[in-house]
Amino acid sequence: MDIEGYAKRGLGKNETDLEDKLTARILEVKDTSPQHARKLAQATIIEAKATLDLKGDVLKPTISGVTMGQFGVGSRGLGDFYTHEKIAEVIGKTKAVVDTTHLDDSGVVRSDAGEYIILTVDGMHSRLSDYSFLAGFHVARAALRDIYVMGARPVAMLSDIHVADDGDVGKVFDHIAGITTVSELSGIPLITGSTLRIGGDMVIGERMTGGVGAVGVSTELTSREQTQAKDVILMTEGAGGGTISTTALYYGMHDIVDETINIKFLEACEKLLDSGLVKFIHAMTDVTNGGIRGDAKEISRTAGVKLIFEEKKMRELVNPRVLEMLESLEIDYLGVSLDALLIIAPEEYAQDIMKTIRSADVDIAIIGRVVEGTGSEIIINGEARDFTPRFRESAYTPIKKMIGDEKPRDFDDMKKAIDKAALIAMEKKRRVIEMIKRK
Repeated sequence: MDIEGYAKRGLGKNETDLEDKLTARILEVKDTSPQHARKLAQATIIEAKATLDLKGDVLKPTISGVTMGQFGVGSRGLGDFYTHEKIAEVIGKTKAVVDTTHLDDSGVVRSDAGEYIILTVDGMHSRLSDYSFLAGFHVARAALRDIYVMGARPVAMLSDIHVADDGDVGKVFDHIAGITTVSELSGIPLITGSTLRIGGDMVIGERMTGGVGAVGVSTELTSREQTQAKDVILMTEGAGGGTISTTALYYGMHDIVDETINIKFLEACEKLLDSGLVKFIHAMTDVTNGGIRGDAKEISRTAGVKLIFEEKKMRELVNPRVLEMLESLEIDYLGVSLDALLIIAPEEYAQDIMKTIRSADVDIAIIGRVVEGTGSEIIINGEARDFTPRFRESAYTPIKKMIGDEKPRDFDDMKKAIDKAALIAMEKKRRVIEMIKRK
């Protein structure tokens, strides 16, 4: 619970009994005395009042009037993709080989020695806060995947862990154990990191969040913009990771979580790197953000091509127990993270790629092709259908189903507000840079 935010909302409404309300809320969460809770409430209100009326470029926040939830940011759908495009605009043009404008899995710069240096960071799944080992395992695996799919070999990982004030310190150790399980199995060390509380004294409760970053090096590079018409699309088997684990947990199908505990993706990528085939591959990605629907949209936009998928072939590559769970819950498997490896390459190399992947005891098949055009489509029972992502990824928990994935009627108005906020932030950046240069 964000007690600072609670206090500021109350002050904004001129609530006369704010101190009593905040004291009661604190006592609901913290194991403390009424006297201590009241003192904490009083101190919080003092701090909140001091920061209500901020002035100046550096302190005054950029406000769009659209919340993260309203616009679906982080929900791996249309609103999320649009926001990431705007993030790239705020960052601006860089000297990187691959940056945020490419909508790729990682960023890439070139060293003075000519090598590619690949950098990525992944946030842990927010619904795995109470399952810190599982959260650590899956976020570490996700970070390494993002390095591998750029055609690089990871060399190190770093972690960032934030636990709220009432969280048990054991969560930190459990989370690190999950990360280093992947580290020891893959041989890629966790070498540094940060451990903090969420919001310091101002956020009470036991919530945990954080992320894992990874760095890799390579002399070859695969990125989405290299996708070409006449390429074929291959996909490996997938059993999911954080998203599938979350589905299994919150629908009471806990045994399905075990299906996600593997490093098959990493082992398949190692085989590819050892084989030397990476130099013939145009693009690779992990099926995560909004499922294959989301990946298809991003690749099409970045490379300026059209992707055509065959649903039957994709279905056969989803872990049977995971697929059975998703279908029993009426969750579209094409719109959730399967953690499969998607490879786009010229057709003449497809058989060698599949043979190499299968040597790691990982199944793989050709599931589609790339053609001239834009967007994507899927072939179901011989019929071509639109394959664009929905407003949010497939609803995979009871709460997500309640919220739904329909695009809001005022989505275009919200986009205009987001555009304006991005422009304001860019202009602020320009003014602050000029101010610093004048000093």
